[in-house]
Amino acid sequence: MTGATPNVPATSRLANAASRPDEAQLARDVARHCAAFREPIRRLALRQVADTLLPYLILCTLMLGMAANGYALLTLPFAVPAGGLLVRLFIIQHDCGHGSFLPSRRGNDGLGRALSLLTVTPYDSWKRAHALHHASTGDLSRRGTGDIHTLTVREYLALPRRSRLRYRLYRNPFVLIGLGSPLNFLLLQRLPSGVGLPWRTAWRDVLTLDAMLLAGLALLTLAVGGVGPVLWVFLPVISVAAWIGGWLFYVQHQYEETVWEEADAWDFHRAALGGSSYYVLPRVLQWFTGNVGLHHVHHLNSRIPNYRLQECLDGHEILGRVGRLTLRDSLGCLNLALWDEEARKLVGFARVRRLRVG
Repeated sequence: MTGATPNVPATSRLANAASRPDEAQLARDVARHCAAFREPIRRLALRQVADTLLPYLILCTLMLGMAANGYALLTLPFAVPAGGLLVRLFIIQHDCGHGSFLPSRRGNDGLGRALSLLTVTPYDSWKRAHALHHASTGDLSRRGTGDIHTLTVREYLALPRRSRLRYRLYRNPFVLIGLGSPLNFLLLQRLPSGVGLPWRTAWRDVLTLDAMLLAGLALLTLAVGGVGPVLWVFLPVISVAAWIGGWLFYVQHQYEETVWEEADAWDFHRAALGGSSYYVLPRVLQWFTGNVGLHHVHHLNSRIPNYRLQECLDGHEILGRVGRLTLRDSLGCLNLALWDEEARKLVGFARVRRLRVG
């Protein structure tokens, strides 16, 4: 998984300054390879549900029992593996939203909606917003739905001072991921706004889940004798999962050699292959994150179930070389915040200061 394969972050590195149409053709050729792996395998899907859902429920039950019997502090270390399992459950729900996890549409939607009770993420509205993200990744004219808000250098410099400070605060990693990720999952997703659905559908989807979550909270409160143990267990677990998920979502597209284009030059396949990272993780972390680090493969064909992404990557030389980020590499992504139109890469605020001085 972490061999000495050379790091080739974008398709342009492969083509040695080849034209963008050539890069797009290369991406389409790779996409044809990926299409062979799009069929779900029921046996693998059910095994993944079992080896994720059962340990998660057992671990949460154990933690609730400890918290209810006066050992609340001892539950905190267990929030880390439980949060990791919740991330894996979220990936299963994510695949259901793409219609890729199980062979039937009804099965995908039923499982996805059931898992939303654990991931606290409204299934239908998130599914719609995420589809828009896939359809517009790397298109500068269609930013803002299902992605991390990113300004170009010119846009940033054109802002008044107060707006620049607000954007810098938003892009601060502690705010964006440390505070923003749990806030999004615990509070913002309880509101039927900005979810990419017509308002009637959004109200029905989001508020139905909210009502079911309140009912589940009430039942657990009765079972353990108070709301305190329930909150003590699930707030840390959901926060850990949100931090992991927020970081993964960040590095999937926010790395230096990603691809952004104006609408007239944008190409879906080139943006998918060159604008989505291959996050090379240790095997245990790849398991907990449901292979989501193989994000360039996922964007080339979102119908490939997560349990077949590695098989697809192993079958094509290019997929193992493009967009590679190791854990160490990914830490450098924290400083990136702006798309530099001239250099054609993501840069940090320090580059803007140098440009202004120059």
